[in-house]
Amino acid sequence: MHSHDPIAIARNLSPFEFRELAAFNGAAFCMFYGDRMAQSNWELHPDTDELLLVLKGSVTVEILTDSGHYRLPLSAGQFAIVPTGHWHRHVDVHDVIEMFFTPGTTVESTADDPRLCGLPSPYEPAAKEQL
Repeated sequence: MHSHDPIAIARNLSPFEFRELAAFNGAAFCMFYGDRMAQSNWELHPDTDELLLVLKGSVTVEILTDSGHYRLPLSAGQFAIVPTGHWHRHVDVHDVIEMFFTPGTTVESTADDPRLCGLPSPYEPAAKEQL
């Protein structure tokens, strides 16, 4: 058993650098540090929900739905669950340390609206694909 301190680990990370923290049920808890970033790339998890937990700072999670989009502002101590199959990205990133858990596939896109691009297939578990 080990203890983990994501806030201490973040002191040595560059903005928007990711780090795996601990293996958990066949996947891993991970974290990232981000600051002064307008927006990240879009990502989607076709086979799992994603847990996003803000430990420090603030960020807004933009989530696309079939009929539009919404923005969910988060600050230290708050978390969100991004439902399976929803494109999402981080916007308005301010000195944020975030822990996340994504036990399945991740698909990324740099498109303005990735809903219009279609999805690659077949999906490989734990694969990271770029649209």
